Amino acid sequence: MNLLHLPQARLCFVGDSFVNGTGDPECLGWTGRVCANANKRGYDITYYNLGIRRDTSTDIEKRWLQEVSVRLPKEYYGRVVFSFGLNDTTVENGKTRVDFIDSIRNTRKILNEAKQMYPVLMVGPAPDVEREDPQRKKRTSDLSKQFALICDELNIPYLDVFSILEKSHIWIDEARANDGAHPKVGGYVEFAKIVETWDAWQNWFP
Repeated sequence: MNLLHLPQARLCFVGDSFVNGTGDPECLGWTGRVCANANKRGYDITYYNLGIRRDTSTDIEKRWLQEVSVRLPKEYYGRVVFSFGLNDTTVENGKTRVDFIDSIRNTRKILNEAKQMYPVLMVGPAPDVEREDPQRKKRTSDLSKQFALICDELNIPYLDVFSILEKSHIWIDEARANDGAHPKVGGYVEFAKIVETWDAWQNWFP
């Protein structure tokens, strides 16, 4: 369906601090930028940022449906983009905030429910810079791979940004210079470019 023929298209981005755009002095993050660029190309978009700092898949599983449903009434053409996972892998009090198997269970439940109601995309977890921890890097990479398998099973497009951003000097250098975790303008511009060159996003906004 071409958005140019729709009176309104409403998009919800659901996730964590990277969805929120934490650290960006322009308060756009990657989500605001991809929507602003789509608007510049003539698409009429109402954009809802539902990113919450420190949110895990467990937190999102509890809140997403209520938050999205009030913003995407049935009379409008609604779409949802999910992006989360890094906070699940954080070790606190000697264990990860969310067990690996629970992360998988939460994600499958979220996506399976969402796809029954809306067109859905999922963007994987971004890499952590603050903690130079090879074990956490592996946990996040493994989780991203599992998310990809779930999305493939459910026929939902999945974008693995972890493997791209961990090689991005802009993302890493800005995050290190900022709060150790979140980049500033350049890093989010880089993230937005990755999303905009993704086939699934381009199919949404040809």
